[in-house]
Amino acid sequence: MNRRAFISQTAAAVAASAMLPRVASAATAPAASANKAADGMNYAPQGKPRPVVKPGEFIFAAAHLDHGHIHGQCNGLTEAGAQLKWIYDPDAKKVAALHERFPDAKVARSLDEILADPAVQLVASAAVTSERGPLGCRVMEAGKDYFTDKAPFTTLDQLEQAKAVVARTGRKYMVYYSERIHNESAMFATDLVQQGAIGRVLQVIGLGPHRLNAPSRPAWFFEREKFGGILCDIGSHQFEQFLTYTGAKDANVVHAAIANYAHKEYPTFEDFGEASLIGDNATTNFIRVDWFTPAGLGVWGDGRTIILGTKGYIELRKYIEVGREKTGDHVYVVDEKGEQHLHVAGQVGFRFFGELILDCLNRTEKAMTQAHAFKAAELCLRAQAEARWLT
Repeated sequence: MNRRAFISQTAAAVAASAMLPRVASAATAPAASANKAADGMNYAPQGKPRPVVKPGEFIFAAAHLDHGHIHGQCNGLTEAGAQLKWIYDPDAKKVAALHERFPDAKVARSLDEILADPAVQLVASAAVTSERGPLGCRVMEAGKDYFTDKAPFTTLDQLEQAKAVVARTGRKYMVYYSERIHNESAMFATDLVQQGAIGRVLQVIGLGPHRLNAPSRPAWFFEREKFGGILCDIGSHQFEQFLTYTGAKDANVVHAAIANYAHKEYPTFEDFGEASLIGDNATTNFIRVDWFTPAGLGVWGDGRTIILGTKGYIELRKYIEVGREKTGDHVYVVDEKGEQHLHVAGQVGFRFFGELILDCLNRTEKAMTQAHAFKAAELCLRAQAEARWLT
């Protein structure tokens, strides 16, 4: 199928018309605080159940629940047919919040109880960022695969240690790069690019603004040694998308900068970051990440991605159409024959999770290769290490 036919066929399936109706006005839109997507830390996308295994065929546990992304991780896995058997965290409130959503799971007394259970095939975790690498090594040494929230490491030493354990044990160290794998517009763009819809990809621009909502954040979130820095943290999403859309296997950091412009009460925090890369296939990347989403926006961040190719370009408006639509998953495609606007929400799904389950069972790498997961982590760590302060 040629690229135009691919886009047209998909367009017919996901939209009855090219443009969506406008909202009456910004004043009539629901307030950010009332929107379930207003808080990025606890936003957990839900999709249609698409089991790839029968009940009981894939068992996992959730342990160390320091970031709300664990809810999204568990949603994705259970919708793909996995069974959550165990929940563990030293904080009873975090356990109760997850157990409320998954009441059939058991509450473990310790991580050791989970690791000692031969039925558990994978451990999902959203620990304090600086603890994710060591925890993953412990899980893999126990013979389980590991699925961590991003960023997966805060130092290059942790990355090297994880690589060594993967090589020694054959276990998986997978990463929840949610801004692509748990976003329908981003997954749709993955398919468009692979189908050659815009020709050879030349550049990816990624914008990842987030709402800080400081009172809801734990103390560790503002400590540089624990969260790793802004390019390490939310920048990891952007570098993973760059590698995916361009097909680059490696890249050089040509520019990186960080700042704490407006949150001096947290002296080691970074509220702004930007970076530029050049891939090993001559592609380029620019990212900007920040904690300056204003209160008036109806979601936690106006995340956007622009993918430039030799035959056209794609723009993703992932979470909102500012001033027009409170929905996300908008895809704009412009090529040699015209312009298209596709609203793909509810049409693409989140296949990563089913593919990950089958990868764990079959020891394959369809969802994401280990090399890819580690390279995205390496790039964010290198950019963070090379960044200069702007303030």
